[in-house]
Amino acid sequence: MIEVRKLIKRFGSKTVLRGLDFQAREGEFVALLGPNGAGKTTFLRILASLAQPTMGAIKVAGYSLPGQAAAVRRRLGVVSHLPLLYGDLTAEENLRFYGRMYDIPRPGARVDEMLEMVGLSARRRDLVRTFSRGMQQRLAIGRAILHDPDVLLFDEPHTGLDQDACDMLDHLLREVAARGRTVVMTSHDLARVEDLAGRFDVLSRGVISASASRSDLGGKNLLDFYRQALAG
Repeated sequence: MIEVRKLIKRFGSKTVLRGLDFQAREGEFVALLGPNGAGKTTFLRILASLAQPTMGAIKVAGYSLPGQAAAVRRRLGVVSHLPLLYGDLTAEENLRFYGRMYDIPRPGARVDEMLEMVGLSARRRDLVRTFSRGMQQRLAIGRAILHDPDVLLFDEPHTGLDQDACDMLDHLLREVAARGRTVVMTSHDLARVEDLAGRFDVLSRGVISASASRSDLGGKNLLDFYRQALAG
């Protein structure tokens, strides 16, 4: 579902990604780990067609980036540090707008379902600019899964969420994974991703320095694996 070969990304004289290789199969849930500044957000932005690579070959859902970015976007759901919402529209209006963009059949019913799922039904007619950061993140999650995409990219999605909202997101992620969708999620919360993901990739010095499936870890603690990957 995702195939990346020799990906390089430079910002001026600074090289962030240094020939990165990455693959994710259909239905795979990959946790992308690494220290601040490792390039995790940059990598997800390139996969989401929000940034262009300097060099490298990228395919998402069978389409090449950056040339087929429009086709890729229709198959993606993205939750990033920016909620990608319109502050002067209500929660319901935001989802209806995105529903029209994706030509969702019976958009009204789907919007109702998403608002209920993320716990915002009671605030559906409130302007998004009146929402807290956590509420905006909830709505951004609803926006990302509204069109039931093949691939979901989550960049630190638990940031700003209270415990109830974190539990809601974990439940949603498990449901999405169970339906065979591909998920790539960055996180610094190793305890949380250890319970969610089926594979753990460590991004360090611009490449994937280590990768292990849940079964590969065996009885090894994820924190120990992570530390060894960074030290290697």
